[in-house]
Amino acid sequence: MTDRYLDDLAVGEAWEGEPFTITEEEIVAFAEQFDPQPMHIDKAAAEAGRFGGLIASGWHVCARVMREYVDVGYFGATPMLGISIDDLRWLRPVRPGDTLTVRREILAITPSQSRPDRGTVKTRTWVRNQDGDVVMTFENLMQFPKDASVRL
Repeated sequence: MTDRYLDDLAVGEAWEGEPFTITEEEIVAFAEQFDPQPMHIDKAAAEAGRFGGLIASGWHVCARVMREYVDVGYFGATPMLGISIDDLRWLRPVRPGDTLTVRREILAITPSQSRPDRGTVKTRTWVRNQDGDVVMTFENLMQFPKDASVRL
């Protein structure tokens, strides 16, 4: 993908990434290190619990969505800075074998009043499973350079 800057973007632009599958092994490995709750690491306890089986940590899903964002490279190698994640919602459990697809849309582009060489881009992200069910949503605010001459 060609590098894209603030001046190249338009509100309403949307894109979808390549689907990726979450495995039981990665669910357990992530959770053992970062979120060691029974529903993420203990199959028997998870089956007896409210979800009826292992589920991925929401933070694991976030990390995989971030990886997908980098891999897709929709903005090329443009340097950008994450400013915030707002309205993060985990709406449905993600289970071993689920295949997730991420869709993003640009909601707002705001040139900076104090630093005219940059601005912010607000996006909305939806993550759907193989059945089309939305499993996670959030809004993201990022700082973008106006053009290739700017270093963040």
